[in-house]
Amino acid sequence: MATINVYEQYFAADCVANSINRHGALVMLTVTSEDGNVRYEAAVTFFPHIDENDFAVSYDAYFSDVLYDAPGRRSKKREAQLLETLREDIDVLAAQANAVIYWDRPLREARFG
Repeated sequence: MATINVYEQYFAADCVANSINRHGALVMLTVTSEDGNVRYEAAVTFFPHIDENDFAVSYDAYFSDVLYDAPGRRSKKREAQLLETLREDIDVLAAQANAVIYWDRPLREARFG
């Protein structure tokens, strides 16, 4: 099994999880290839981000959703389509956590894999 972050980026956020204030969010689109199947997943994890250098990601406030799961292999075209709607997909996950992500306040540049 190979899992790769197609996209990841840190953003300012507001969330309370497990009685801890979270001020950062790591947003990801991952792909997993295994035995002729490919699965794309949208995920977000909220972390404390208590100062500008704190990127200690905790996974106790992790939310994800499988966007695509079928036989096949990784596809640049499919990834581009999924990236177009990723913010909306992540906003749904954030709403489940009573959280908000400030898309206009990135904490780091986006990384693509």
